[in-house]
Amino acid sequence: MTGTIVKSTGSWYLVRETGMGQLHRCRLRGKFKHKGLKVSNPLAVGDQVDFTVEEQTEGAGVIHHIEPRRNYIIRRSVHKTEHAHIVAANLDQALLVVTLVSPATSFGFIDRFLVTAEAYHIPVTLIFNKVDLYDEDLTDYQEQIAEMYQRVGYPSLRSSAHTGQGIADVDALLDGKVSLLSGHSGVGKSTLINALVPDLELKTAEISAFSDKGVHTTTFAEMLEVRPGTYLIDTPGIKELGLVDMKAGELAHYFPEMRALLNQCRYHNCQHLHEPCCAVREAVDQGRIALPRYDSYVSMQQAEDNRK
Repeated sequence: MTGTIVKSTGSWYLVRETGMGQLHRCRLRGKFKHKGLKVSNPLAVGDQVDFTVEEQTEGAGVIHHIEPRRNYIIRRSVHKTEHAHIVAANLDQALLVVTLVSPATSFGFIDRFLVTAEAYHIPVTLIFNKVDLYDEDLTDYQEQIAEMYQRVGYPSLRSSAHTGQGIADVDALLDGKVSLLSGHSGVGKSTLINALVPDLELKTAEISAFSDKGVHTTTFAEMLEVRPGTYLIDTPGIKELGLVDMKAGELAHYFPEMRALLNQCRYHNCQHLHEPCCAVREAVDQGRIALPRYDSYVSMQQAEDNRK
């Protein structure tokens, strides 16, 4: 049998059977290792798996194979410093929820997420949430930030779960896709999801019946069915986003505005920091590359902690 992992608690995996939609509480047979990558979770929400059902336990099964992933979002594990944690796999897009107030999301966090998504060819849309809290100055600032990211290929939407602004636009963006919803703790993801999926309690009741505690929490990632063919992966709030398996010499390739200039530097191995005749730094000086984006690049190159 084949299916999709819709929830992972680390020891048990909830699998939705392909075609039938039936849920099976499964465990992993033996150890599953990812070639060349140490991960704290061998399977992630969104993974396509093969499994068999154990007849003696109704609804329970054993996963014995995982299909190759077409992409995934990954970050450095919080608990195991030498390991990575796969947030979700096989995504059509990612929606990054950011706020400019209560709390404020840093450029460093946004850009690290975008770099990770860029590395695995996952389109990202920024969702500026809590716009009902904006005054005129903050609205102008948000428009400047949105324009900065739009210039390099990242569209954005404005939303407020409390007033309903932008909810229909976000919902239309989800249609027919598997989408990851991510962001810092406190940016209003849960409230946004409740606005997008009004009958959330009904939809999660089926899932929570299989979970250890029987309640819906955001302790673990979970794939929610918004409507047939449209799925939203809810993830726990990310406190910090550490880059994984990314070499310093490759980093500029994941900044679209820098990637277009890489063959114009004097040195083929230019790090775009202090080298002479660097096309990237010239573009920064001329305002063709936004300074906050370049600052994020420098902090990543120098392994500084602007992840939060």
